Amino acid sequence: MPLELHWSTADNPLPLRCVRWPGQTRRPTTGLEAPPWLSTGPIHQPFDFPGHVRALCADIVRHCAELQHIDISRLLFGMTQARSSRRHGLQARVTPMRFRHGRLTRRQRNGLYQVQRYFVDGREILYLVTFCLPRFLDQDFDEKFITLFHELYHISPDFNGDLRRHKGRCSLHTRSKRLYDAHMAHLARAYLHNGATRSLHDFLRLNFAQLQHRHGSVVGVVVPRPRLLPLTPPGSCPPG
Repeated sequence: MPLELHWSTADNPLPLRCVRWPGQTRRPTTGLEAPPWLSTGPIHQPFDFPGHVRALCADIVRHCAELQHIDISRLLFGMTQARSSRRHGLQARVTPMRFRHGRLTRRQRNGLYQVQRYFVDGREILYLVTFCLPRFLDQDFDEKFITLFHELYHISPDFNGDLRRHKGRCSLHTRSKRLYDAHMAHLARAYLHNGATRSLHDFLRLNFAQLQHRHGSVVGVVVPRPRLLPLTPPGSCPPG
């Protein structure tokens, strides 16, 4: 298993996959026509989900003071295929590419371990942001925005590949999920009312069926979750 994975636009592009309807899903036959004034890119060409999410998140971090520490070029936006048509379940997740405090290695089980490192066009990725499709797209507009802010807010203010950590036992989500979600909703509303570029979030007003009908298909980047790899055999002493 390689310690590093590299992709490049020129000769080894990120792998794309079409989003599928989950098994046993009853596909809608009405309400598929999207309002023509909503901008989602060239019609009858595959809808580039990661490209649209990246552009929107770049606009969000420009306008939201609490997220301005994020360098979007160090984030990789991917997808995982939903296995069922249930609306509830995983919507998105952010995977840190470093251990606590941004460390590259960690000792456990008497061995030294490192998280795989990802590089795209020579730039190292610090966070993998993965959306469960089509489930994420079938939320309502407000829920999609809150999910976006929820995942971006997980990123450490130090932007070191670690997650934001809160005081107390629930260090990643705070003690109250209700208050956490309310804060994400507040940030989303503030963004929408203070300079948001509407054309960048038009696609969130459409569901998966509408995007697929307009574009023929919806595509996303699919990369493996980073593995935890041993640098030294368990029980051995580190060099030096």
